[in-house]
Amino acid sequence: MGGGGQRTTRFSETLQRRALLLHNASTGMADIVSDASIMAALGRELTRAVQRQSVAASNLANLDTPGYRTKELQFADALDEQLSPATLTAHDPQHFGTASTVRDRAEVAEAANLPERRDGNNVQLDRELMGLSRAAADFSAAETILAAKFRLVRYAINEGR
Repeated sequence: MGGGGQRTTRFSETLQRRALLLHNASTGMADIVSDASIMAALGRELTRAVQRQSVAASNLANLDTPGYRTKELQFADALDEQLSPATLTAHDPQHFGTASTVRDRAEVAEAANLPERRDGNNVQLDRELMGLSRAAADFSAAETILAAKFRLVRYAINEGR
């Protein structure tokens, strides 16, 4: 639980970057970021949140399984890399930023440095419940940004009515 504050800060910074990208796109300042890349990033975030919920649920299901080792997703670095402006590539000047290099599925690995019980299991109930809550919050945040994007599109279609 020691890294929870750092993860929350990282998520907050990522969310702020996404909100800025969305704001720039809605105000006509989208020099680098296209609507398609914003939608793709939000779609990936929704997928990742579901993946994290799935892994946490699997860990909880194995709470009493002797010898079970806690699993976690390894994708934060890949997501940060994708969101940094330096990784955007243009295959056509009209479609800037649509090429994606992020994997669709994050890798599942054993969680490191967790205390182990006598039966060899290292699943921690509080940690997994917090992971489920965090994944739900991440999903909700991405869903909120996506809904705002669609409201902007609907507003534009209805010519401001």
